[in-house]
Amino acid sequence: MNKNLRKAVIAGNWKMNKTRPEAKALLEAIKPLAANAEGKIEVIACVPFTNIETAVNTTAGSNIKIGAENVHFAKSGAFTGEISADMLVEAGVEYVVIGHSERRQYFGETDVTVNKRTKAALEAGLKPIVCVGETKEQREDGITEGVIGAQITLDLCGISAEDIKKTIIAYEPVWAIGTGLTATPDQAEEVCAFIRGELARIYGKDTADAVTIQYGGSMNAKNAAELLAKPDIDGGLIGGASLKAEDFNVIIQAAVNG
Repeated sequence: MNKNLRKAVIAGNWKMNKTRPEAKALLEAIKPLAANAEGKIEVIACVPFTNIETAVNTTAGSNIKIGAENVHFAKSGAFTGEISADMLVEAGVEYVVIGHSERRQYFGETDVTVNKRTKAALEAGLKPIVCVGETKEQREDGITEGVIGAQITLDLCGISAEDIKKTIIAYEPVWAIGTGLTATPDQAEEVCAFIRGELARIYGKDTADAVTIQYGGSMNAKNAAELLAKPDIDGGLIGGASLKAEDFNVIIQAAVNG
């Protein structure tokens, strides 16, 4: 991490987990250490839609920001089951995960729709966490940079330099999501540095240096410190470990100390 140039961010991605009472209990357990991190790193909990109101109320006045796990690109209309950016803002959400590999794999998300959702989020005042990453087969074929480069170009197409500074990029190798596999610190740093290079190509070095790039592939309490020691890894998008207060707190502390 380079906290002199950009914000360090630890974000929990709860996925489809936790009832409202469980969400309240987890957030209450996280709040004490998040308070110690104030002014040093940003702490975010990205929760299911049904938990947003509980999460916003529970974290009011704390150092924990609330995010959603998806957003639609239309303001309103016949999109059964979807949630607009304006609805999220009204509910008190500040961040939103866009283009997670599970959305791409199971729900037909494409780079085109990721781009549209990102633009809608920014227009409404949300801060997007845009996910990119390669599959195991793509890595084994040696085309990781080609895949990531295409995602960066397409997902961020038409987004201004000013807006990209409000956007977090999360590198999440698909082969490391929910598998227990984790990129080595050197592998993660290599791709995060490549992403920063692509941002510099599009927006210029100064803008690229200001963008937070997270690692999102099975970061946990045991490997967080080593991953966060890398210069181009500015935090984590945490899955399973964010559902356990003790583990999430260890990761927060690693980011504070990094």
